[in-house]
Amino acid sequence: METKQAVPETIDEYIARFPPDVQEILQKVRLTIREAAPEAEETISYQMPTFTLKGRGLVYFGAHKKHIGFYPTPTGIAEFKEELAIYGAGKGTTQFPFDKPIPYDLITRIVQFRVKENLAKAAAKGKKK
Repeated sequence: METKQAVPETIDEYIARFPPDVQEILQKVRLTIREAAPEAEETISYQMPTFTLKGRGLVYFGAHKKHIGFYPTPTGIAEFKEELAIYGAGKGTTQFPFDKPIPYDLITRIVQFRVKENLAKAAAKGKKK
């Protein structure tokens, strides 16, 4: 499903590249992340939609031929290892197949975990100065 187009500059541009049914899922993933991390900023990193918080990557996501890739970093995967096992989680990635319901509630909890983690790291870094 990935295309040979110029690198998107915004999440809207990224999502617009896909068929309407996939766009709908991507928008819902985006909204789920936005609601779980309202202070996060949207950007494109590694040619995919990315949310950052306090200058650090929070989560990444993207559409592929048969699944949505969700990348909450290795700590996000480790924290939810048991729940993600059915999706085939790797070190920092998991895949949500299009032929199964997307676990938006799990995405919310993972993002909330990553927010706490990023804020703690930012606070710790601030104390070192």
